[in-house]
Amino acid sequence: MTDAADAALPALLTRTGRPAAELWPDSGLLHLNHGSYGRVPTAATDHQQRLQREMEAAPMRFMAAAPAGIAQARERIARFLRTDPDRLALVPNASAGVSTALRSLPLPAGSEVVLTDHTYGAVRMGVERAAREAGAHVRTVHVPLAAGDDEAAEAIWAGVTERTAMLVLDHVTSVTARRMPVGTVCARARERGILTIVDGAHAPLLLTDPVSEADADVWVGNLHKFASTPRGTAVLVAHPDVAQRLVPLIDSWGAPDPFPRRFDWQASADYTAWLTAPVSLQHLEDEIGWDRVRDHATAAAAHAVDRIGAALAERWGEDTAVDLGMPVGPIRLLALPAAVTTDATALRRRLGDAGIEAQITAFGDQHYWRLAMHAYSTAEDVDAAIERALPLLAAA
Repeated sequence: MTDAADAALPALLTRTGRPAAELWPDSGLLHLNHGSYGRVPTAATDHQQRLQREMEAAPMRFMAAAPAGIAQARERIARFLRTDPDRLALVPNASAGVSTALRSLPLPAGSEVVLTDHTYGAVRMGVERAAREAGAHVRTVHVPLAAGDDEAAEAIWAGVTERTAMLVLDHVTSVTARRMPVGTVCARARERGILTIVDGAHAPLLLTDPVSEADADVWVGNLHKFASTPRGTAVLVAHPDVAQRLVPLIDSWGAPDPFPRRFDWQASADYTAWLTAPVSLQHLEDEIGWDRVRDHATAAAAHAVDRIGAALAERWGEDTAVDLGMPVGPIRLLALPAAVTTDATALRRRLGDAGIEAQITAFGDQHYWRLAMHAYSTAEDVDAAIERALPLLAAA
């Protein structure tokens, strides 16, 4: 790592002066993709493993106590998300949360649901299934990559007709790493009596107050991404107008309870991720502070875009900059040169085989390297990416 690079991006330290990277296990891999599955701090994985041992030692006792523990976890998670715990239920992931909303709030026959062309693939499939079953229609609107708040909101609203019953929007898009003007659109939809579901998969703790910003009928978000909790932990936050209409995908002994308590017990499952989530959130707040995590991750992403983008441009003679409307600091895009393979899956596999955790996405005819940084990201990581990844891109 060069002195200049180190000066541009100093390593983040904990409150006690340790490198933040020491809070996570050393896997020997180069992590440039916290945005897909996240990474869980060692203290949290240790806590979850202790809970799993307790569960195996006395499963009946553990399961009997689980609903009360989950209710407490919900309250602690709600404080981090600045929302009311009585509006928040836990679900396995954001896609499950969207599926829950679609099942509980069925589309009327002959109605329409509006999506954008940035919609996450699994969510799109869920919406299309729900529309087929209801005899409804899916309308997809184009939002330009560079569209700002007002332009994006108008592009979305241009797809609304007198038949529109629901809007399903990304808060932070997975493929294109941009925000959508969900607050503006959701407020307008509520005036028209149109239901809104916001897929905030990437938003928890990446944004400071995402639930209030959206004010959707149903907002879902993964905690295992930027928030760094164990995988299998996500939240569904419901507006009071629709909350009691929402039921879990699994009918179990909590079914007679009101929302959100009916979600606290969904049959035999490993609930240790849910019980560990608040421990993980509090651990990173105590050791670093979430504002400092966001600031550092934003600086790391900017540094990565500058350094890797310059290296790509020098090697291929093409501009890699992306004109992105409503960008999100810690998640950034680089346009891949035309000479690089358009098989994103093969390219991700090639990088993975070389020990590089990276995400390659595509929007339209353009492929992108999506960089998602976190507290542990360093200038050394960026230099290593240039040294190790560029030859693999050249071989594509």
